[in-house]
Amino acid sequence: MNEREFAERNIRLSFEFSKYILDHPELEEQIPEGAEVVILLENDPEFNKEAMQLAEKSREEGQQVIFIRTKGLAHVPASRLINPEIVTV
Repeated sequence: MNEREFAERNIRLSFEFSKYILDHPELEEQIPEGAEVVILLENDPEFNKEAMQLAEKSREEGQQVIFIRTKGLAHVPASRLINPEIVTV
């Protein structure tokens, strides 16, 4: 995995985690304020290694690191429209 692929995947996971937190605020309450959050993928050791190395480089002294392990991302439909129809008037 090159740097660009890692960055894109990490950004996508971070965005999805932010959306998840909005729907599940009880999870956010378990994360200490100021902690660095690192998302790990259950079956992707290469991604996880990169993520942990990045976390170690970027964390501040004394900053707690919280790991969020996930199985991955659910498939997202191309469109959320339900049964669109063409109507002529």
